[in-house]
Amino acid sequence: MFDNVFSGEAWKTAWDIVRSDFHFATWETLYVTLAATFFAVVLGLPFGIILATGDEKGVLPIPKWLLKVTSAVINVLRSVPFLILMMLAIPLTRVIVGTSVGTAASIVPLVVASFPFVARLVETSLREVDKNVIEAAESMGATPLQIIFRVMIPESVPSLIQNLTVAATTVLSYSAMGGAMGGGGLGNVAIMQGYYRYQYPVMLLAVVVLVAIVGVIQAVGTRLATRLDKRLKK
Repeated sequence: MFDNVFSGEAWKTAWDIVRSDFHFATWETLYVTLAATFFAVVLGLPFGIILATGDEKGVLPIPKWLLKVTSAVINVLRSVPFLILMMLAIPLTRVIVGTSVGTAASIVPLVVASFPFVARLVETSLREVDKNVIEAAESMGATPLQIIFRVMIPESVPSLIQNLTVAATTVLSYSAMGGAMGGGGLGNVAIMQGYYRYQYPVMLLAVVVLVAIVGVIQAVGTRLATRLDKRLKK
């Protein structure tokens, strides 16, 4: 089955595919990853704030039933496998994009799948903020919204960046799976040009490029979080 992986002809064919398809596929993957991560943060950040501050003793309490419903919705969406979620999101994708196939269409299920993950990461980051700092802000008369946006979020920026870096790499892996379902990008090239044509070197090279992208995203996120961490400047 994999006899042709190490043959010179297989690698020559793979290199031809790399030169013809990989550049555009890589840009498609980056575009989908960045766009989906952005919209996931836009949706996930408010939910994360609610989950972190909405309990009875929180900074901004909300009705217990509403907090439970919000948490349940987040948990349900997180538990649905991405490929199944892509199928379930087809009607929504058609309403928003006008089609369920293509690069732009893959962004919708990616956002639906990743924003609950982002919400939990934001919740975790906000809960790490020192309670003494929050209490100090409360004693100075700060309103709940001021505490959230002027104390909790600024104090948790390094943790948020680290967690959102993890979210971005997760979205990248989802985008590769989405490519297998007609979403474009490196995943689509790996399946259509590699697996279906028995050009296994193409799949290997697609994995190498994806690993390299993950490495760059992780390195940038870690460096940025380290530079913004006040504890390391003392």
